[in-house]
Amino acid sequence: QMQLVESGGGLVQPGGSLRLSCAASGFTLDYYAIGWFRQAPGKEREGVSCISTSGESTYYRDSVKGRFTASRDNAKNTVYLQMNSLKPEDTAVYYCAATRKNYYRLCTLPLDYDDINYWGSGALVTVSS
Repeated sequence: QMQLVESGGGLVQPGGSLRLSCAASGFTLDYYAIGWFRQAPGKEREGVSCISTSGESTYYRDSVKGRFTASRDNAKNTVYLQMNSLKPEDTAVYYCAATRKNYYRLCTLPLDYDDINYWGSGALVTVSS
């Protein structure tokens, strides 16, 4: 079964850190750019970070620049999102998404669900004291 399995969400205090993992099963991530999206209650899903197939290029939305870092280990078929200095407004369900589209377009253009080949299962991140 081809799927993306996420892990690493949880409850953390403001200023804390979490690392999300997104592991592919049944297919190889080598040829897919990966986007990290989040959706807070009552809000639309928004792009947080995107990473190219090689991992050499990344994009971050302004609100997470300098705090979040996306990386990938194609040998492990896994992509990561390191989140530091977390804020309450980062609270959301985080999804990874695999696409054959360009990583930059994935993050900078309005989300088109038809562009996504695989969605992750979602990981709840709650930032609260």
